[in-house]
Amino acid sequence: MKAVLLCGGLGTRLRPYTYAIPKPMLRLGNKPILEYVIANTRNYGIRDIYITVGYLKAQFRDYFGDGSKFGVNLKIKEEEESLNTAGSILDLKKELNSTFLVQMGDHFSNINLKKMLEFHKKQGGIATIALKRQGVPINYGLAQIDSHKRIFAFEEKPILQNFINSGIYLFEPEIFDYIKPKQDFAKDVFPALMKADKKINGYVFDEFWMDIGHAKDYEEMDKSVTLVETVNSLL
Repeated sequence: MKAVLLCGGLGTRLRPYTYAIPKPMLRLGNKPILEYVIANTRNYGIRDIYITVGYLKAQFRDYFGDGSKFGVNLKIKEEEESLNTAGSILDLKKELNSTFLVQMGDHFSNINLKKMLEFHKKQGGIATIALKRQGVPINYGLAQIDSHKRIFAFEEKPILQNFINSGIYLFEPEIFDYIKPKQDFAKDVFPALMKADKKINGYVFDEFWMDIGHAKDYEEMDKSVTLVETVNSLL
């Protein structure tokens, strides 16, 4: 199976850190975020990886080269303008001729891709979206009422279960029939699939996942990873 890692964003929410460094190249501990993404992908036997880059693109090639030092066959696809998440993979249609993985190059996760692939194959369908389970606590008791305004259920401070789109996807090649230039997966492609009554699966996972979206998130995550690396170096 092949993978595409999307790394073309500007990372505006992480400024000032991203003025000189693209978000996937920001370091957590002693490695760029993207290196962790590549490592988790490689650990599940995926060696052929494409990365789509735009903003400060030379930094990706300078650091990763052809990927051989990281145990993968890496091909870098450079974009002169923003093509959005789905538009970024259009030029790879010939190469992605069987089930393939797409994920964001700036999200930190140890998701079990083997289990996700098994789920995708078992369920069938054109696409599987990895959904991170997220409990949202409610600080008040909730009541449910019927059409006569009679309370029939009451729950004190429940935790509501929601599912976050993690930006980790498995697709069949048929997906290209529903992608137009400069489209976004979440805003454009997935709604088009649902309108066409195409099956989209939701793979719920509990492994770690984080979109390092703001400067504070990045600073806290960097401290945590650095601490773990320091402890491991002493063992």
